[in-house]
Amino acid sequence: MIRLYDTGAYLLNGTELIEDNADAAARLHQALGAQVPSKEEAAKNTIAYSILRDHNTSGNMEKLKVKFDKLTSHDITFVGIIQTARASGLEKFPVPYVLTNCHNSLCAVGGTINEDDHMFGLSCAKKYGGVYVPPHQAVIHQFAREMLAGGGKMILGSDSHTRYGALGTMAMGEGGPELVKQLLGQTYDINMPGVVAIYLTGKPIKGVGPQDIALAIIGAVFANGYVNNKVMEFVGPGVANLSADFRIGVDVMTTETTCLSSIWKTDDTIKEFYEIHGRSEDYRELNPGAVAYYDGVVTVDLGAVRPMIAMPFHPSNTYTIEELNANLMDILDDVEKRAKVSLDGAVDFTLKNKVRNGRLYVDQGIIAGCAGGGYENICDAADILRGNYIGNDEFTLSIYPASTPIYMELAKNGRMADLIESGAIVKTAFCGPCFGAGDTPANNAFSIRHSTRNFPNREGSKLQSGQIASVALMDARSIAATAANKGYLTAATDIDVDFTKPKYFFDSAIYANRVFDSKGVADPGVEIKFGPNIKDWPAMCALTDNLVLKVVSEIHDPVTTTDELIPSGETSSYRSNPLGLAEFTLSRKDPAYVGRAKEVQAAEKAREEGRSMVEALSELEPVFKAVKASEAGAGVSAENTGIGSTIFAVKPGDGSAREQAASCQKVLGGWANIANSYATKRYRSNLINWGMLPFLIEEGELPFVNGDYLFIPNIRAQVENGASGIPAYVVKDGGLVPFTLKLGEMTAEERKIILDGCLINYNRVK
Repeated sequence: MIRLYDTGAYLLNGTELIEDNADAAARLHQALGAQVPSKEEAAKNTIAYSILRDHNTSGNMEKLKVKFDKLTSHDITFVGIIQTARASGLEKFPVPYVLTNCHNSLCAVGGTINEDDHMFGLSCAKKYGGVYVPPHQAVIHQFAREMLAGGGKMILGSDSHTRYGALGTMAMGEGGPELVKQLLGQTYDINMPGVVAIYLTGKPIKGVGPQDIALAIIGAVFANGYVNNKVMEFVGPGVANLSADFRIGVDVMTTETTCLSSIWKTDDTIKEFYEIHGRSEDYRELNPGAVAYYDGVVTVDLGAVRPMIAMPFHPSNTYTIEELNANLMDILDDVEKRAKVSLDGAVDFTLKNKVRNGRLYVDQGIIAGCAGGGYENICDAADILRGNYIGNDEFTLSIYPASTPIYMELAKNGRMADLIESGAIVKTAFCGPCFGAGDTPANNAFSIRHSTRNFPNREGSKLQSGQIASVALMDARSIAATAANKGYLTAATDIDVDFTKPKYFFDSAIYANRVFDSKGVADPGVEIKFGPNIKDWPAMCALTDNLVLKVVSEIHDPVTTTDELIPSGETSSYRSNPLGLAEFTLSRKDPAYVGRAKEVQAAEKAREEGRSMVEALSELEPVFKAVKASEAGAGVSAENTGIGSTIFAVKPGDGSAREQAASCQKVLGGWANIANSYATKRYRSNLINWGMLPFLIEEGELPFVNGDYLFIPNIRAQVENGASGIPAYVVKDGGLVPFTLKLGEMTAEERKIILDGCLINYNRVK
């Protein structure tokens, strides 16, 4: 079904793969004659290379400085981004910037604050020359597909699932500070990424949908990091056998592989997509060159993929539904073992009580958002449910079309009536079910969802209150088949259905009549509307000569998600209030973290104000006594030594792009993370942009424990000089125990941001 090459490979004319092994040269000469390009030249013939080349401003393709064509954000992120940019001197959006309102859309929690954020967004779109999409009109990524994407273009979004590669657009999801840089005319700085070919052959069998293909790929490449921080380039003859919606459904899930971005070859199918949406001029045919070299290859036989399920608590925990049904109790036993790690034993968790008469019973089905809410997914689900009924027991089914144009077309062609008659509830465009802010199931319930993630708490449960439910990811077709069987897990391939595939008609008037589009014209006279919850970022000081850090949380899970660093769900209402949101930091992973961090921060505030640190935090007295008594502590004083907190996590940062996973730690006095590795480039960038040191330590080496103090002398000079190995000390038993921290590669700009204390300070100084 899926094979990963052990080496790179050449792709000839988009069809023939030649592995980069001892026979490669002979095979290339046989196929091409004397004109065999070097590996370096062939690597320039990927689609990804050509797009990055066109957007690079550095003149050096090994060290990219990228400027994007368009930007997009939703209402959990755009307030913080614009506030940061305003504090840094923003006067006008320099490129089209779309503000959608698809996350804080319920306006039901926290009084007026969600709608206050929306009014802030609308006033900023007017003042700075942007586009504002009102709540319930479209989820961020569907609007981008319908109205923003273009062949050969690049889009940067402050949501991790910013992926429009199927439409020929290289898109990346990053933390808010990276968008701030673009708004201020700065660049997105990365090394030239590796490019991995996703080589598709065959054709999906009836009942297999895009989520099935995506989960099969994620299951094959996540754990081994095969595409980590690389570009996935979809090529091969199988691409032509997929509709535009199908390609989009696979593409959006590439985020869950931890790749940097994605791009697909384009053809008449994608050309038709642009024509349907009235933007035929935005289509561009994209193909790799005659001889293209890829750093790796994933071959996928589409016809061999069967309906998949990703069991809790990660999209990579994949099985075929057939495999799950055949080995049900063994797999559920494995899920319980994973729960002990993911949930830290906070609650008792089992799915074995969901087994009825040898079959797995499901409490809830949801088809939603940027992954599940596409037109074709919902039409196929309607075909399966037509004439069937979900029943009157626990099972419920909710469906969220990804945009109002899709919603309207479903109403016009009768598919919505079929769904409603079956017992399903059809709702407006909203991302809530993807991050725990909509359709929260009952305690101990089990939900199957065609959405993007199934991390702990993604369905809205609260471990600290003893509330737990769980999510498995599935394709819309198998969710509909399960609904037709009244909640008993069923693969879509196990039912008899004729998929009608009705043609899609896009009505652009819906947006023309409702979306505010400044056409890029700013109106400086507009007054920004600030709700009472919208707060400025607190002042952050520059990096001091030396640091004393207290370890205030120690996390040994194999991977720590951004949901665990700053929970989603109801906390999203406070995304515009840095201090308010910070109160939730690590609340579902380490509830004592906030209190510990604040104790240390009180000492730093005292230091900055010229008061006694020791009076603010008495435990610092023996720490400084030990430091000053050592040779490494020569010259240490309150004036040149900052006091802060740090956390250790094995591999933090998987999941959402939300910058708050880092900024909340900073707001509470965090000055660093220490990790064996960082799960994503975007989380490490978030740390740097908020002035936090992204330290690394060798796996298996942990000279400190939670509660220990660390002394890092001359850290400012080390950062200035671009040092990689950083001498550090654990303060123990009145002495210092040495160890080494590493920083990894950083650009000159990133080092300056760290030195200045954060991106806001960097731009003020600049």
